[in-house]
Amino acid sequence: MADENLLKTPLYDLHVEAGGKMVPFAGYSMPVQYPLGIMKEHLHTRDKAGLFDVSHMGQAYVRSVDGSDPAKVLEEIMPSALAVLKPGKMRYTLLLNDNGGIEDDLMVTRTFDPEGSLYIVVNAACKEKDYGILEERFAGRLALEPLEDHALLALQGPKAEDVLAELDPRVRDMVFMEGTMVTLEGVVCWVARCGYTGEDGFEISVPKEEAPALAARLLKSDDVEWIGLGARDSLRLESGLCLSGHDFNDETSPVEASLNFALGKKRREEGDFIGGERILKELAEGTSKRLVGILPSGRAPAREGVEIADMDGNVIGQVTSGGFGPTVGGPVAMGYVPAELAEAGTDIQLIVRGKMLAAKVAQTPFIEQRYKRKKVS
Repeated sequence: MADENLLKTPLYDLHVEAGGKMVPFAGYSMPVQYPLGIMKEHLHTRDKAGLFDVSHMGQAYVRSVDGSDPAKVLEEIMPSALAVLKPGKMRYTLLLNDNGGIEDDLMVTRTFDPEGSLYIVVNAACKEKDYGILEERFAGRLALEPLEDHALLALQGPKAEDVLAELDPRVRDMVFMEGTMVTLEGVVCWVARCGYTGEDGFEISVPKEEAPALAARLLKSDDVEWIGLGARDSLRLESGLCLSGHDFNDETSPVEASLNFALGKKRREEGDFIGGERILKELAEGTSKRLVGILPSGRAPAREGVEIADMDGNVIGQVTSGGFGPTVGGPVAMGYVPAELAEAGTDIQLIVRGKMLAAKVAQTPFIEQRYKRKKVS
C-alpha cells in the first residue's frame, strides 16, 4: 500500500516527533520501533511501563435491537460464557465460522448501561471482516456501533498501575479483566485492566482529540517509554499469546490452537454455537495437530514459516510465530506439531536455511504472566 493511502492514528505526529520508524501495518502507518530499539523497549516494558498506540484496533459497541441480551446472541458464534458477564467484566473469546474455525479473537466487555450493551475490541487486520460478519448475521437483532472517534492506548508493565493511579487512583481497585469509566486529565475514558504483553497493565479508550495530550502526560513519567510493534510482538510471543491470522486462521479450531480456556465449561458441554459439533468431537477424541511452544537450541531464532521436523527428518509442521525473546535470553517460537509430539520436552528439529537445528517442545507462556488477579485489601 502506498504511503499516501495509509491511515494515521491520532497519535501519528507524536510517533514521528519521538523518532518512531513508521511502517505499513493493517492499513495504517504505525511505529515498529523508536530510537531506544526493540530489545530495550521490550525490557523496559517488563521492568517499568511501556506505552503502545493501538488505535488501529477496532472498537465498537454491540447493542440489542429486539430487546434480547446481546451477549446471549453473540454466544451463537462465540464459544465463551458471555451471557453471565456482569457490568465491567470482560472476556477473551473467539469469533467462529460454521466449520468451527477461528475467524478472529477479540475482547468482549459488559458495559454499565441498563440495556447490558457490550464493548468489543477486535484485531486491526480483521475489523472490517469481523464487523461484516456481525452485521450480516445479526441484522435486526443487534446494532454495531464502531467507535471511530476514539483512540486506544495500552500502558503495560509493573509500573503501569502507579503511573495511571496518579491521574485517577480508582484504577488501583481494578483487577485483571475488569473495565470501568475513569477520569484522566479531566477526560472521561474507558479503562480496562488487560493487555497483550503478559504484564499487568491497562488499555485506555479515549476521545481521539484528547489522545495526544493524554499520551504526552503519561510519557512525562520517567517510568514510561513509547513501545513499537516490534517489541509488542516479542512481548506477546514470550507470553504465549496468539496472533490472529498467524497462530490460527479460519480453518483452525480452538482445540488445535490450544485455546481451550476460551471455551466456557457449560458451553463446551452443550456445544450450542456454530462449529460446535467439530469442537466437541475434538475435545472428546483429540486432534491431529496442536499449537505448541518451541525452544530452539542455540541463539538463532526460528521465524514464521520455518519447517518443523521430527528426529528422523520428516517434516511434521511449521513455525507460526518466532523470534528472539529478550526476557528469556534466547529464541522462542510457536508452531503446529502432530498431537503425539505435543508434550513438553519432546525433541524436534527446525529446518533453518537448509540446516537441521535442535529444538524442544515447550510449555507456554515462556515467562511468568504477571496480571493483577486479586484485589488488595
